Amino acid sequence: MVDNLMTTYKPLPVTFTHGKGAYLYDVNGGRYLDALCGIAVCGLGHAHPAVSEALCNQAQRLLHTSNLYRIELQEQLAGELCRVAGMERAFFCNSGAEANEAALKLARLFGHNRGIDKPQIIVTEGSFHGRTLATLTATGNRRIQAGFEPLVQGFLRAPYDDLPALHRIAQNSRDVVAVLVEPVTGEGGIRIPAADYLPQLRALCDQNGWLLMLDEIQTGMGRTGRWFAHQHAGIQPDVMTLAKGLGNGVPIGACVARGDAADVFQPGNHGSTFGGNPLAASAALAVLRTIEQQDLSTRAAQLGERLLQGFRQRLHGQNGVVTVRGRGLMLGIELDRPCAELVTRALARNLLINVTAEKVVRLLPPLIITDEQADTIVHEVSDLIGQFTGN
Repeated sequence: MVDNLMTTYKPLPVTFTHGKGAYLYDVNGGRYLDALCGIAVCGLGHAHPAVSEALCNQAQRLLHTSNLYRIELQEQLAGELCRVAGMERAFFCNSGAEANEAALKLARLFGHNRGIDKPQIIVTEGSFHGRTLATLTATGNRRIQAGFEPLVQGFLRAPYDDLPALHRIAQNSRDVVAVLVEPVTGEGGIRIPAADYLPQLRALCDQNGWLLMLDEIQTGMGRTGRWFAHQHAGIQPDVMTLAKGLGNGVPIGACVARGDAADVFQPGNHGSTFGGNPLAASAALAVLRTIEQQDLSTRAAQLGERLLQGFRQRLHGQNGVVTVRGRGLMLGIELDRPCAELVTRALARNLLINVTAEKVVRLLPPLIITDEQADTIVHEVSDLIGQFTGN
């Protein structure tokens, strides 16, 4: 019963029973085109055969043993993930927030190992890193922090995509150990930084001995047209966090690292009861292999360009539309007014979308959508926006 649930959510008036590909089906048999895929989670769509088969086979063999013992599938997953990411070691957990918690702990321990008593981590305004106490403190959104004070110490804030601000911090603080940033902001409104932002941030971290930590929880796993969004900039982080699309709906997160960062954690420093268990690892392996075998990151780039150009043609010059932006299958249409009601209007048209940062229509469709489904999204969303803004 809904009355027995804590009121942490305000769900829309629809209940889904099953899904197939890019579609979800409700209790009345209605079919909905999913242009959100669980907020960038089901990148392979719903009920993908490779993931379903992996889960069914593994569920009949072994669900859980504990990280007190070696887990073969977890070791295989770490190897495959580090291979495609160019990293060296992985820690597995159950969510994006947990992955970011691991990264934050790693950075602090990295600093203490270097003799810094009160290590500081630079985070950016408008970011989102999770809702645990440390990650909501790192998040650049006062609204989600309100009521949970005292917040965690040890963070310095800078505007997103503002290199001069980071240089000022470098000049004025001797205790910085890391920078945590999203290569493209998700909850912050699909903001894409300047082309030189990540390369110069990489150089700044190298100059000062800081760890460059990238939150790729929403951007990773092929969504932006590359395996990981930072690859568009030709740089490599020291630490990267993943979740969402990694398990295609099965809860799993990862914190991967290279270089000095890969050796920071030692036995007893961190852990997870369920992290990387056989079931979750089997799902993630199926996701990785499917993305690679079908080259879905390249497909995401092609689809993203189709959507982007389609929206720019349909919405060009329309009153109320500020900008259309995107990278791969991560698109935002910014309006000049709050537009949350577009979510329910889209639902009435059997289309699932999202609005973030109050004024940005956010689209995160599965990597497996067809050209025709992409065109349907363009048509329906453009029509909705036109009606909403009076064009």
